Amino acid sequence: MKKSLLALTLLAALPFAASAADGVSYNYVEAGYAATEVDDNLLDIDRADGWAINGSAAIAPNFHLFGGYSGQKTEDFAVDGQGFEGVEIDEMRLGVGYNHEISPRADLLTRVAYERFEDEFDNSFNGYSVEAGVRGALTTNLEGYALAGYADGGSDYDGDFYGRLGAQVKFNPMWGLSGDVKFTDGDTQYFIGPRITF
Repeated sequence: MKKSLLALTLLAALPFAASAADGVSYNYVEAGYAATEVDDNLLDIDRADGWAINGSAAIAPNFHLFGGYSGQKTEDFAVDGQGFEGVEIDEMRLGVGYNHEISPRADLLTRVAYERFEDEFDNSFNGYSVEAGVRGALTTNLEGYALAGYADGGSDYDGDFYGRLGAQVKFNPMWGLSGDVKFTDGDTQYFIGPRITF
């Protein structure tokens, strides 16, 4: 019974995978190294780093769910000359995306997400983000995207515009190496790691 359900689920997902631009899949899982370059003169923090895992799954011909989780730790810092050990910060992101083919090799992409930040002292901040841009297959073994976005946390943190660039080098249809850079006022976030496309 379980094997039959799995087979039906995989067969049902096939049309959704084929609805995107050629060479672009919205069904993947990736994990790897994450880092943030910080511009914070108050706490004298320049960097945090750790790990991240991200994924996406097509749920309809033009819609997909996506999410990610990262755990990073800041470098040690000082306040008024007193030193402190680095702080662990977790970030979670869950959202839905819409992809519309604008050419055989490129999609128009829009996404909306809930975002949550939490530190090791149980301080948490909730917000949302919206972003739009283009994702496409540049060559048979290379795809990329460019997105512009806005994130806001209401009373938790001020809203800010950002840019996001990413690429994947494909070793074969299943395995690749993915990278992402997010530029925002005050910090730059990086990710690099292997991706499994299914």
